[in-house]
Amino acid sequence: MERELPKVVRIDSKEYGTLETMTTLYKLNRRAAILLGIAAPLLLAGCMVGPKYHTPTTDAPAAYKEIPPADSTDPGIWKVAQPNDAALRGKWWEIFNDPQLNALEEKVDVSNQNIAAAAANFLAARALAKEARAQLFPTVTASPAITVSRPSATLSSGGGSSSGTPTSAGTSTNYNLPFDATWQPDLFGRVRNTVRSAAYGAQATAADLENTSLTLEAELAEDYFQLRGQDALKKLADATVDSYQQSLDLTKALFETGIDSEESVAQADTQLKAAKAQATALGIARAQFEHAIAMLTGQPASTFSIPDEPLDNAPPAIPVGVPSELLERRPDIAASERLVAQANAQIGIARAAYFPTVTLNAAAGLESDSFAKWFTWPSRFYSLGPSAVETLFEGGLRHATVEQFKAQYDETVANYRQNVLTGFQQVEDGLSTLRILSIELEQQDEAVKAAQRTLELATDRYKSGLDPYLNVITAETALYSDQQLSQALRIQEMTASCMLIEALGGGWNASQLPSPAQLVSKAP
Repeated sequence: MERELPKVVRIDSKEYGTLETMTTLYKLNRRAAILLGIAAPLLLAGCMVGPKYHTPTTDAPAAYKEIPPADSTDPGIWKVAQPNDAALRGKWWEIFNDPQLNALEEKVDVSNQNIAAAAANFLAARALAKEARAQLFPTVTASPAITVSRPSATLSSGGGSSSGTPTSAGTSTNYNLPFDATWQPDLFGRVRNTVRSAAYGAQATAADLENTSLTLEAELAEDYFQLRGQDALKKLADATVDSYQQSLDLTKALFETGIDSEESVAQADTQLKAAKAQATALGIARAQFEHAIAMLTGQPASTFSIPDEPLDNAPPAIPVGVPSELLERRPDIAASERLVAQANAQIGIARAAYFPTVTLNAAAGLESDSFAKWFTWPSRFYSLGPSAVETLFEGGLRHATVEQFKAQYDETVANYRQNVLTGFQQVEDGLSTLRILSIELEQQDEAVKAAQRTLELATDRYKSGLDPYLNVITAETALYSDQQLSQALRIQEMTASCMLIEALGGGWNASQLPSPAQLVSKAP
């Protein structure tokens, strides 16, 4: 005897008829299933193993000790711009106000092959980040096939006679259109950590690209001022040769009048010829600097030239700021910090190996032995089912792997802090070099003035017949040497300015790095 369904059922203090009850229960179950289907991925997405990342701490001094006090009145101290002055941005070389240098620097980023190689390396790293992101999505494949088969006529059928008499065999055709889908839900953050690791690595590569550009731009500026310095030295040498020629003419005139000896003429002639040889030798260094600039700008040295123009630039006031800003301004330090973040994400990847890997497999398609029925509804087939894999014993492999990545993380932290210390050192080196050079240059200019006065006195005494010409030669040699040293200090001062700007990071800032979201986006 069948049990009758109750005519009235109470749900949530309300009475319903039997049909209404079944409908209400169905709606409740359906809503629960929908809510569970929405909540489950959210809950699983929140399950993330691995340490949270924090930028390693560093001890940054409050100020650079080589920067002179704001109230300093010592004229021998080279003063830098204050932090509230116009900061270096973008085209930092424009601070030198040299049109020729500006034109050359513009060619570096677009023509230098080292920068092109670094840019290609960044594009490859960005592609790796996109490849890692693709693991978050299912893989769907289709493999349509049409198979014609004919069994061997010499094989007996399963239910045939034992005599082995061949049976007739027909030809069959199978039409198959399967679709397969496989997905591994990122339950414990393995894929997300992989994406983060790849994105952080791409950011480090982007910073390396900026550091390569900065290094080559600074190298070009240094070579440029060295070349201009050689032009200035050549101008000085030519002027000295003219002066020595006048001295030779004077000794010849005095010899012809019987006042001086032939020995003085020979000494003056020797001095003149030596000075000419030194002036000629300066062309070697200039040619090499010109060739280096051609290479940096991506041009053949054989077709590249720069007109002569002696160096007359003065070092500009460089806005230095405070040491803490250096962590955001130097691309090499930013690259080191991004490598620390990458190493931190790799620890999460290693820890995810402790948890099972769940794979969802689905297959569906159309299959028939008749082309006419291939795309009909009865020809459909499907299969669906999850699978899970968990390593039960591996002899401590996973633990050792986690320890390995922890050690690598500690290594990147140490490298980052070392790069920060190196940055502080290089800035202090640049500041101290410029400060001391400004004092030395002032002192050397005074030495040049003293040497000029000595030469004037020696020349007057020689003309009066009081001293031999050897005293004039000694005074002229001392003056030329002091003038050369003064010019070399000016060249060194300009190149030291370039080195300081490079140590400060040029006009770059870490905010210019592409974000992880930008690196993994589909946009190019």
